[in-house]
Amino acid sequence: MEYLFEPFYTTKTTGLGMGLSICRAIIEANGGRLWARADVLSGAIFEFTTPVHSAVSS
Repeated sequence: MEYLFEPFYTTKTTGLGMGLSICRAIIEANGGRLWARADVLSGAIFEFTTPVHSAVSS
């Protein structure tokens, strides 16, 4: 399912196919991870993680 995150990949007649590519880039730029997996009932499940940072007190 990695092809889903390729820029300009789409199965639709409208749209650019950039949405998931942009989402992954933003999440990874912040130290996270985005992935997808197939699901029999809903079609696909998208999940992501982002790191938790402690607040800096001044």
